[in-house]
Amino acid sequence: MQAKRAFLAQGGALALAGLLPGLAAAQTFPSKVLKIVVPNAAGGAADLTARTIAQKIAGPLGQSVVIENKPSAGGIVAGDLVARAEADGHTLLLVSSGTAVSEVLFKTLPFDTQKDFAPVSMLATFDLAIVVAEGGRFKTLGELLAWARANPGKLNLATPQMGTTQHLAAELFKITTGVDAQVVPFNGTPPVITALRGGQVDTAIEILGPLMGQINAKVLRPLAVLGAKRAPQLPDVPAARESGGALASFDVSSWNGLAVPAKTPPAAIARLNKEIVAALALPDVKQRLLELNLVAQSSTPEQLNARLSADIKRWGDVISAAKIQKQ
Repeated sequence: MQAKRAFLAQGGALALAGLLPGLAAAQTFPSKVLKIVVPNAAGGAADLTARTIAQKIAGPLGQSVVIENKPSAGGIVAGDLVARAEADGHTLLLVSSGTAVSEVLFKTLPFDTQKDFAPVSMLATFDLAIVVAEGGRFKTLGELLAWARANPGKLNLATPQMGTTQHLAAELFKITTGVDAQVVPFNGTPPVITALRGGQVDTAIEILGPLMGQINAKVLRPLAVLGAKRAPQLPDVPAARESGGALASFDVSSWNGLAVPAKTPPAAIARLNKEIVAALALPDVKQRLLELNLVAQSSTPEQLNARLSADIKRWGDVISAAKIQKQ
Protein backbone atom coordinates (compact mmCIF):
# COMPACT_ATOMS: atom_id res chain seq x y z
CA MET A 1 0.00 0.00 0.00
CA GLN A 2 2.84 2.34 0.90
CA ALA A 3 4.52 1.56 -2.42
CA LYS A 4 1.30 2.44 -4.25
CA ARG A 5 1.05 5.76 -2.38
CA ALA A 6 4.67 6.50 -3.18
CA PHE A 7 4.05 5.70 -6.85
CA LEU A 8 1.00 7.97 -7.00
CA ALA A 9 2.83 10.76 -5.24
CA GLN A 10 5.73 10.44 -7.63
CA GLY A 11 3.35 10.48 -10.59
CA GLY A 12 1.62 13.59 -9.26
CA ALA A 13 4.95 15.32 -8.76
CA LEU A 14 6.00 14.49 -12.30
CA ALA A 15 2.67 15.77 -13.69
CA LEU A 16 3.05 19.00 -11.71
CA ALA A 17 6.61 19.37 -12.95
CA GLY A 18 5.33 18.99 -16.49
CA LEU A 19 2.80 21.74 -15.93
CA LEU A 20 5.20 24.19 -14.29
CA PRO A 21 6.85 25.46 -17.51
CA GLY A 22 3.42 26.22 -18.99
CA LEU A 23 2.28 27.92 -15.78
CA ALA A 24 5.50 29.92 -15.66
CA ALA A 25 5.07 30.96 -19.29
CA ALA A 26 1.51 32.06 -18.60
CA GLN A 27 2.63 34.15 -15.62
CA THR A 28 5.57 35.79 -17.40
CA PHE A 29 4.09 36.37 -20.87
CA PRO A 30 4.81 38.77 -22.37
CA SER A 31 8.36 39.24 -21.14
CA LYS A 32 9.76 41.37 -23.97
CA VAL A 33 8.79 43.55 -26.93
CA LEU A 34 6.27 41.93 -29.29
CA LYS A 35 6.60 42.08 -33.06
CA ILE A 36 3.90 41.87 -35.73
CA VAL A 37 5.34 40.91 -39.10
CA VAL A 38 3.25 42.35 -41.94
CA PRO A 39 3.66 40.88 -45.46
CA ASN A 40 2.74 44.22 -47.02
CA ALA A 41 4.39 47.61 -47.45
CA ALA A 42 3.95 50.35 -44.88
CA GLY A 43 0.95 52.64 -45.35
CA GLY A 44 -1.51 50.14 -46.78
CA ALA A 45 -4.67 48.86 -45.12
CA ALA A 46 -2.96 45.74 -43.72
CA ASP A 47 -0.13 47.79 -42.23
CA LEU A 48 -2.45 50.42 -40.75
CA THR A 49 -4.70 47.72 -39.27
CA ALA A 50 -1.71 46.09 -37.57
CA ARG A 51 -0.50 49.45 -36.24
CA THR A 52 -3.94 50.33 -34.90
CA ILE A 53 -4.18 47.05 -32.99
CA ALA A 54 -0.55 47.18 -31.85
CA GLN A 55 -1.10 50.56 -30.25
CA LYS A 56 -4.17 49.34 -28.36
CA ILE A 57 -2.81 46.04 -27.02
CA ALA A 58 0.57 47.39 -25.93
CA GLY A 59 -0.80 48.96 -22.74
CA PRO A 60 -2.74 45.95 -21.42
CA LEU A 61 0.16 43.64 -22.29
CA GLY A 62 2.70 45.90 -20.60
CA GLN A 63 5.09 45.70 -23.55
CA SER A 64 5.75 47.65 -26.73
CA VAL A 65 4.40 46.14 -29.96
CA VAL A 66 6.41 46.97 -33.08
CA ILE A 67 5.55 46.45 -36.74
CA GLU A 68 8.01 44.89 -39.17
CA ASN A 69 7.06 45.18 -42.84
CA LYS A 70 8.29 42.34 -45.06
CA PRO A 71 6.50 42.70 -48.41
CA SER A 72 7.06 39.95 -50.97
CA ALA A 73 5.18 37.87 -53.51
CA GLY A 74 2.59 35.75 -51.72
CA GLY A 75 3.76 36.96 -48.30
CA ILE A 76 6.45 34.27 -48.40
CA VAL A 77 9.24 36.26 -46.71
CA ALA A 78 7.04 37.30 -43.76
CA GLY A 79 5.58 33.81 -43.38
CA ASP A 80 8.99 32.16 -43.40
CA LEU A 81 10.33 34.61 -40.82
CA VAL A 82 7.49 33.92 -38.38
CA ALA A 83 7.45 30.16 -38.99
CA ARG A 84 11.12 30.08 -37.92
CA ALA A 85 10.68 32.45 -34.97
CA GLU A 86 10.77 31.30 -31.36
CA ALA A 87 7.33 29.95 -30.47
CA ASP A 88 6.82 32.06 -27.36
CA GLY A 89 4.02 34.40 -28.47
CA HIS A 90 6.23 37.43 -29.01
CA THR A 91 6.31 37.19 -32.83
CA LEU A 92 3.03 37.39 -34.74
CA LEU A 93 2.16 37.22 -38.43
CA LEU A 94 -0.55 39.23 -40.14
CA VAL A 95 -2.46 36.58 -42.08
CA SER A 96 -5.23 37.21 -44.59
CA SER A 97 -7.32 35.76 -47.37
CA GLY A 98 -4.13 36.24 -49.42
CA THR A 99 -2.40 33.76 -47.12
CA ALA A 100 -4.98 31.15 -48.10
CA VAL A 101 -4.49 31.94 -51.79
CA SER A 102 -0.70 31.56 -51.52
CA GLU A 103 -1.08 28.12 -49.96
CA VAL A 104 -2.78 26.80 -53.09
CA LEU A 105 -1.30 29.07 -55.77
CA PHE A 106 2.39 28.40 -55.20
CA LYS A 107 3.91 25.04 -56.10
CA THR A 108 6.13 25.13 -53.03
CA LEU A 109 6.36 27.29 -49.92
CA PRO A 110 9.03 27.28 -47.19
CA PHE A 111 6.25 26.66 -44.66
CA ASP A 112 2.92 24.86 -44.31
CA THR A 113 0.22 27.44 -43.62
CA GLN A 114 -1.99 25.05 -41.66
CA LYS A 115 0.75 23.26 -39.73
CA ASP A 116 3.35 25.95 -39.01
CA PHE A 117 1.06 28.66 -37.63
CA ALA A 118 -1.46 28.85 -34.79
CA PRO A 119 -4.33 31.30 -35.38
CA VAL A 120 -4.96 33.93 -32.69
CA SER A 121 -7.84 36.13 -33.88
CA MET A 122 -9.33 37.79 -36.90
CA LEU A 123 -8.90 41.56 -37.08
CA ALA A 124 -11.16 42.81 -39.86
CA THR A 125 -13.11 42.01 -42.98
CA PHE A 126 -13.27 44.13 -46.12
CA ASP A 127 -15.69 43.98 -49.00
CA LEU A 128 -15.16 43.37 -52.67
CA ALA A 129 -17.41 45.04 -55.22
CA ILE A 130 -18.30 44.66 -58.87
CA VAL A 131 -18.22 48.09 -60.50
CA VAL A 132 -18.76 49.72 -63.89
CA ALA A 133 -18.08 53.16 -65.31
CA GLU A 134 -20.77 55.69 -64.44
CA GLY A 135 -22.92 56.45 -67.48
CA GLY A 136 -22.23 53.09 -69.12
CA ARG A 137 -24.69 50.51 -70.40
CA PHE A 138 -25.16 48.71 -67.06
CA LYS A 139 -27.12 50.20 -64.19
CA THR A 140 -27.71 46.99 -62.21
CA LEU A 141 -26.10 43.61 -61.75
CA GLY A 142 -29.16 42.03 -63.34
CA GLU A 143 -28.63 44.08 -66.52
CA LEU A 144 -24.97 43.06 -66.67
CA LEU A 145 -25.77 39.36 -66.29
CA ALA A 146 -28.56 39.51 -68.86
CA TRP A 147 -26.25 41.18 -71.39
CA ALA A 148 -23.46 38.70 -70.69
CA ARG A 149 -25.78 35.77 -71.29
CA ALA A 150 -27.11 37.30 -74.49
CA ASN A 151 -23.56 38.03 -75.70
CA PRO A 152 -21.42 35.04 -74.70
CA GLY A 153 -17.67 35.68 -74.61
CA LYS A 154 -18.00 39.46 -74.99
CA LEU A 155 -18.01 40.63 -71.35
CA ASN A 156 -14.60 41.69 -70.05
CA LEU A 157 -14.11 41.61 -66.29
CA ALA A 158 -11.00 43.39 -64.97
CA THR A 159 -9.16 42.61 -61.74
CA PRO A 160 -5.78 43.37 -60.21
CA GLN A 161 -2.93 40.88 -60.54
CA MET A 162 -3.29 37.22 -61.41
CA GLY A 163 -3.69 35.12 -58.29
CA THR A 164 -5.09 37.84 -56.02
CA THR A 165 -8.27 37.32 -54.03
CA GLN A 166 -9.98 39.74 -56.43
CA HIS A 167 -8.87 37.73 -59.46
CA LEU A 168 -10.05 34.45 -57.95
CA ALA A 169 -13.31 36.09 -56.85
CA ALA A 170 -13.91 37.07 -60.51
CA GLU A 171 -13.28 33.49 -61.62
CA LEU A 172 -15.66 32.23 -58.90
CA PHE A 173 -18.26 34.80 -60.04
CA LYS A 174 -17.99 33.40 -63.58
CA ILE A 175 -18.27 29.81 -62.37
CA THR A 176 -21.23 30.56 -60.10
CA THR A 177 -23.25 32.56 -62.63
CA GLY A 178 -22.29 30.39 -65.59
CA VAL A 179 -21.57 33.44 -67.79
CA ASP A 180 -19.02 33.21 -70.59
CA ALA A 181 -16.79 36.19 -69.81
CA GLN A 182 -13.11 37.09 -70.06
CA VAL A 183 -11.29 37.85 -66.80
CA VAL A 184 -8.52 40.36 -67.51
CA PRO A 185 -5.89 40.83 -64.76
CA PHE A 186 -4.07 44.18 -64.68
CA ASN A 187 -0.93 45.22 -62.84
CA GLY A 188 -2.67 46.85 -59.91
CA THR A 189 -5.76 48.91 -59.14
CA PRO A 190 -4.94 52.17 -61.00
CA PRO A 191 -4.71 50.41 -64.41
CA VAL A 192 -8.02 48.66 -63.66
CA ILE A 193 -9.72 52.00 -63.00
CA THR A 194 -8.13 53.58 -66.09
CA ALA A 195 -9.29 50.71 -68.32
CA LEU A 196 -12.79 50.85 -66.85
CA ARG A 197 -13.12 54.59 -67.31
CA GLY A 198 -11.67 54.38 -70.81
CA GLY A 199 -14.10 51.68 -71.93
CA GLN A 200 -11.41 49.03 -72.51
CA VAL A 201 -13.24 46.71 -70.10
CA ASP A 202 -16.91 46.43 -69.18
CA THR A 203 -16.70 45.82 -65.45
CA ALA A 204 -14.26 45.10 -62.65
CA ILE A 205 -14.03 43.29 -59.33
CA GLU A 206 -11.86 44.95 -56.71
CA ILE A 207 -11.62 45.51 -52.96
CA LEU A 208 -14.01 48.32 -52.12
CA GLY A 209 -11.56 50.55 -50.26
CA PRO A 210 -9.40 51.62 -53.23
CA LEU A 211 -12.55 52.36 -55.24
CA MET A 212 -14.37 54.57 -52.75
CA GLY A 213 -12.85 57.82 -54.03
CA GLN A 214 -14.01 57.05 -57.58
CA ILE A 215 -17.43 55.91 -56.33
CA ASN A 216 -17.95 59.01 -54.20
CA ALA A 217 -16.91 61.17 -57.16
CA LYS A 218 -19.61 59.46 -59.27
CA VAL A 219 -16.99 58.18 -61.68
CA LEU A 220 -17.60 54.50 -60.96
CA ARG A 221 -20.92 52.83 -60.16
CA PRO A 222 -20.98 49.85 -57.78
CA LEU A 223 -23.46 47.26 -58.99
CA ALA A 224 -23.10 44.99 -55.96
CA VAL A 225 -20.83 44.01 -53.12
CA LEU A 226 -19.82 40.36 -52.97
CA GLY A 227 -20.08 39.62 -49.25
CA ALA A 228 -22.93 38.17 -47.25
CA LYS A 229 -24.52 41.56 -46.58
CA ARG A 230 -24.41 45.16 -47.72
CA ALA A 231 -21.31 47.19 -46.95
CA PRO A 232 -21.69 49.84 -44.22
CA GLN A 233 -20.08 52.40 -46.54
CA LEU A 234 -22.67 51.74 -49.27
CA PRO A 235 -25.97 50.83 -47.60
CA ASP A 236 -27.93 51.44 -50.82
CA VAL A 237 -25.84 49.04 -52.90
CA PRO A 238 -27.17 45.46 -52.83
CA ALA A 239 -25.16 42.36 -52.04
CA ALA A 240 -24.81 40.14 -55.11
CA ARG A 241 -26.70 37.36 -53.34
CA GLU A 242 -29.80 39.60 -53.29
CA SER A 243 -30.07 38.84 -57.02
CA GLY A 244 -31.09 35.31 -56.06
CA GLY A 245 -30.74 32.35 -58.38
CA ALA A 246 -27.19 31.06 -58.72
CA LEU A 247 -25.91 33.94 -56.59
CA ALA A 248 -28.29 33.31 -53.67
CA SER A 249 -25.51 32.00 -51.44
CA PHE A 250 -22.60 33.92 -52.95
CA ASP A 251 -20.31 35.27 -50.25
CA VAL A 252 -16.78 36.49 -50.93
CA SER A 253 -14.93 39.00 -48.79
CA SER A 254 -11.35 39.58 -47.82
CA TRP A 255 -10.13 39.47 -44.24
CA ASN A 256 -7.04 39.68 -42.10
CA GLY A 257 -6.00 38.37 -38.71
CA LEU A 258 -3.03 37.41 -36.55
CA ALA A 259 -1.24 34.10 -36.04
CA VAL A 260 1.82 32.90 -34.16
CA PRO A 261 4.27 30.00 -34.65
CA ALA A 262 2.52 26.65 -34.25
CA LYS A 263 4.10 25.54 -30.97
CA THR A 264 3.29 28.74 -29.08
CA PRO A 265 1.93 27.92 -25.58
CA PRO A 266 -1.89 27.99 -25.45
CA ALA A 267 -1.74 30.38 -22.49
CA ALA A 268 0.12 32.96 -24.59
CA ILE A 269 -2.37 32.56 -27.46
CA ALA A 270 -5.28 32.99 -25.03
CA ARG A 271 -3.76 36.17 -23.58
CA LEU A 272 -3.16 37.65 -27.02
CA ASN A 273 -6.68 36.74 -28.12
CA LYS A 274 -8.17 38.36 -25.02
CA GLU A 275 -6.41 41.68 -25.62
CA ILE A 276 -7.09 41.72 -29.37
CA VAL A 277 -10.80 41.02 -28.87
CA ALA A 278 -10.98 43.82 -26.29
CA ALA A 279 -9.17 46.25 -28.60
CA LEU A 280 -11.45 45.52 -31.55
CA ALA A 281 -14.51 46.23 -29.39
CA LEU A 282 -13.36 49.81 -28.71
CA PRO A 283 -15.45 52.43 -30.57
CA ASP A 284 -12.40 54.41 -31.70
CA VAL A 285 -10.79 51.27 -33.16
CA LYS A 286 -14.00 50.38 -35.01
CA GLN A 287 -14.18 53.92 -36.37
CA ARG A 288 -10.51 53.96 -37.40
CA LEU A 289 -10.90 50.70 -39.30
CA LEU A 290 -14.12 51.90 -40.90
CA GLU A 291 -12.19 54.94 -42.17
CA LEU A 292 -9.88 52.44 -43.85
CA ASN A 293 -12.96 50.73 -45.35
CA LEU A 294 -12.54 47.77 -42.99
CA VAL A 295 -15.04 46.29 -40.55
CA ALA A 296 -13.58 45.31 -37.16
CA GLN A 297 -14.10 41.58 -36.64
CA SER A 298 -12.52 39.59 -33.84
CA SER A 299 -12.80 35.81 -33.46
CA THR A 300 -11.67 32.85 -31.44
CA PRO A 301 -8.54 31.04 -32.64
CA GLU A 302 -10.79 28.18 -33.75
CA GLN A 303 -12.98 30.48 -35.85
CA LEU A 304 -9.96 31.97 -37.61
CA ASN A 305 -8.59 28.49 -38.25
CA ALA A 306 -11.92 27.43 -39.77
CA ARG A 307 -12.03 30.49 -42.03
CA LEU A 308 -8.46 29.97 -43.21
CA SER A 309 -9.10 26.29 -43.92
CA ALA A 310 -12.34 27.05 -45.79
CA ASP A 311 -10.62 29.67 -47.95
CA ILE A 312 -7.73 27.33 -48.77
CA LYS A 313 -10.21 24.73 -50.01
CA ARG A 314 -12.39 27.23 -51.89
CA TRP A 315 -9.54 28.97 -53.70
CA GLY A 316 -7.86 25.66 -54.44
CA ASP A 317 -11.06 24.49 -56.12
CA VAL A 318 -11.32 27.75 -58.11
CA ILE A 319 -7.70 27.53 -59.26
CA SER A 320 -8.33 23.98 -60.47
CA ALA A 321 -11.65 24.80 -62.16
CA ALA A 322 -10.28 27.91 -63.88
CA LYS A 323 -7.11 26.04 -64.88
CA ILE A 324 -4.89 28.73 -63.38
CA GLN A 325 -1.24 27.76 -63.59
CA LYS A 326 0.50 27.48 -60.24
CA GLN A 327 3.48 29.73 -59.65
